[in-house]
Amino acid sequence: MPLTEARPARKNRIPAVEVLEPRARDSWTHTRNGDPRGYIDADKLKELWIHTGTACNLACPFCLEGSHPGDGRIPGMKLSDVKPFIHEAIDMGVEQFSFTGGEPFVIRDFVNILNYASQHRPCFVLTNATEPLHKRQHQVLPLLDNPYPIHFRVSLDFPDRARHDKDRGDGSFDEALQGIRWLVDQGFKVSIARQTDPEEIPADVEAAFRDIFREWGIPENLAFTAFPDLGTPGSEDGSPEITETCMEKYPTKEARSHFMCTYTRMLVKKGDEVRVYACTLVDDDPQYELGGTLTESMDERIMLRHHRCFSCYRFGASCSAPA
Repeated sequence: MPLTEARPARKNRIPAVEVLEPRARDSWTHTRNGDPRGYIDADKLKELWIHTGTACNLACPFCLEGSHPGDGRIPGMKLSDVKPFIHEAIDMGVEQFSFTGGEPFVIRDFVNILNYASQHRPCFVLTNATEPLHKRQHQVLPLLDNPYPIHFRVSLDFPDRARHDKDRGDGSFDEALQGIRWLVDQGFKVSIARQTDPEEIPADVEAAFRDIFREWGIPENLAFTAFPDLGTPGSEDGSPEITETCMEKYPTKEARSHFMCTYTRMLVKKGDEVRVYACTLVDDDPQYELGGTLTESMDERIMLRHHRCFSCYRFGASCSAPA
């Protein structure tokens, strides 16, 4: 790795070689214009994300993970993979375990992982609530009796069946609504992940969703999390780079707290090994691999280099559960 690519080993150390020419085009600590890059220093591990693997029953062309049936970019997790990290996170004071994919319910061991995690902390699961969940209802239902609650966030892109099904597949809109209704009827907490349009009026979009919920006998007060287009793995959308000066525009530490890398980490399986990444949005960039333990990962300064970092900067995007 060239000197200009070196990543500081600990959060308060930026090597002097980074300010020398020639700078790498995608330098870790400096922008292409040579300005010091914006960064985040972790505060405390509050939420641990577990990437269950990129396999999915759907093949959405916009998927930020590039997931599709049989996809193996990120292998599936097993309970034995995550157990040590669950206990390390508990020792560090973690408040919640969260799960993303792919579609978690296509992973054979996922219900076992979720069962184990919800014995120790509240859990949050991202799902499309279609066939894989429906087939596992008999396994999911007993988890209501576990010591800690499980919150499901279901992807429902638009309040328009045809538009939703265009990318997710015919029938997926109704399948997701069936999954939402089943989860709510059993007593699980549910919220909705939707996509945004540039010129939308959010209140109108959510009112249209609530009309649909009313027709399906689903509570109208479900919370929404709206996401911009985050691009597919390895893509570059031309977003502005975030400099230290940009970050200084935030007046308080609290204003930085919407960046997930402040309080979260994510487990990603690489081959037969589990590695720790900075957050849920950067697993396509190996620079964001922070080591093999949660403890060491919290000492790393996170440089805001990934184009998805700009979504956090601009929109306050967070994959975490809505308040």
